Amino acid sequence: MPNQKTFKIGTRGSLLALTQCNQIKDELERVTGEKFELEVIKTQGDLIVDKPLWQLDGKDFFTKELDHALLTEAVDLVVHSYKDLGSERPEGIKLGAVTKRTYAHDILFIRNETIAKLNEMSEFVVGTSSPRRITNLEKHLHRFIPSKNTLNVKTKMLRGNVNTRIQKLVDGDYDAVVLALPGIERLALTDSSLEQLKVLLKDLNYMILPQTVFPSAASQGALGIECLETNSEMLEMLKKVEHEDTVSEIIRERSAFASYGGGCHLAVGINVRKFEDTYLHIHQGTTEKGPISEMKLENVATTFEGNSKKTFVGLPKSKNTLERTLSDELSQKTDIEIPNNDQVCDLFVTSSYCIEAAKKFDKIENLWAAGTKTMEALVKNGFWVNGTSDSLGEVELENLRNSKCIQQMRTKTNLKVLSHDSASSEIGEVVASYSRELSEISQEYKTQLEECDIFYWTSYPQYQDFIKLVPSIEDKYHCCGLGKTLTKFKENNISVRPFSGLAEFRDWLK
Repeated sequence: MPNQKTFKIGTRGSLLALTQCNQIKDELERVTGEKFELEVIKTQGDLIVDKPLWQLDGKDFFTKELDHALLTEAVDLVVHSYKDLGSERPEGIKLGAVTKRTYAHDILFIRNETIAKLNEMSEFVVGTSSPRRITNLEKHLHRFIPSKNTLNVKTKMLRGNVNTRIQKLVDGDYDAVVLALPGIERLALTDSSLEQLKVLLKDLNYMILPQTVFPSAASQGALGIECLETNSEMLEMLKKVEHEDTVSEIIRERSAFASYGGGCHLAVGINVRKFEDTYLHIHQGTTEKGPISEMKLENVATTFEGNSKKTFVGLPKSKNTLERTLSDELSQKTDIEIPNNDQVCDLFVTSSYCIEAAKKFDKIENLWAAGTKTMEALVKNGFWVNGTSDSLGEVELENLRNSKCIQQMRTKTNLKVLSHDSASSEIGEVVASYSRELSEISQEYKTQLEECDIFYWTSYPQYQDFIKLVPSIEDKYHCCGLGKTLTKFKENNISVRPFSGLAEFRDWLK
């Protein structure tokens, strides 16, 4: 019986590159029954660590040597972090597969001792060399760092492999560093690299940066596997590890990246994620032509076939900043006094109405917010917030909490969900911290509601309350954000037009 051929996988030599290549190797062997082995190749990007890549002449710093090995058939396939791949690839090389992306987020690491002294600081130095991160961190991060002072966030060059970067934080070279969560996650998924990671993360805390404010690099979190375009046998094998949804997201991210000019100097974060039958786009940063800030759903009907376009927005008057829209005068919220809680727990704060209740918990291991507004409100009250579901609901939160990387930094504890007295949760124990009560409203207000054509609901119970009061509005044009509200509308077969948020809704009204 002839010896089985062993296919060679070209890879960079860093711990992360070796770890993710070994994971691809194991998966390919599982689905094909063939044998694969790693061939380590040093790249220019690995050798130059004293300057940011965008300051260097040339391009393809992490791929040129791998390309050469593939074209000369020294290896049969190569594995890249897809964000390292330029838009123009050498003739003869073909992308064979993009594997499933679980996370794309950036993650900020910080020493616990630094958090303890934030109120004494006026400047906050973050390690990164990415123009995208530099732009968005220096502009927005101060809003998410709890301090009695308005911190001046500055960035400082950070290069090297993942281990080196985290070690520099541990050594005190920076107040915090920002890295790609998917890379850390891959290290956590392999036992050998996990042991090294545990040592580095031992005294650190973290914040998963919300995509709606700090979108990741185009293609971040995805792995691209290339081979020769003439190698039909390998192309057929690689299709077995391709993930169609990730491919569709990456195509959109790279298209947007190219539309802004492309290149490693581009200071724009771009994240696209498949959301049911559409795609959520988030672009944030700056180009030579000016600032970029875009959040929208793709392929959703943009026209309204109605008359006056009078609009109701389900916010109280104090929070409704949209002009010429009717506010919610029916729902009133009243705090519910809860006792002090000294049990260790994770805490999910679903609304800014819950902040006083959050202060009753003395031993919070991980603190999560439902959206960035709630996250900012918690920060203003002195809380360190580990992340947010970014208004995408409990499924998104549970996905983040299940990160193997995050689980290394905290013991797995029960989740308490701070919400209203009629709320339910599939991921934790609900602690009622406020009640929703209905007020008496005037006939004039009811008439105004009946005259509205478009309704934007901030919760499904709110919709139910208004329908009971004014049944005629049931047949009007209904809208809402993403997450639990949208899920409830769909579960009850009610036609609703989703928006990425109130900003997109505001633009649509124009």
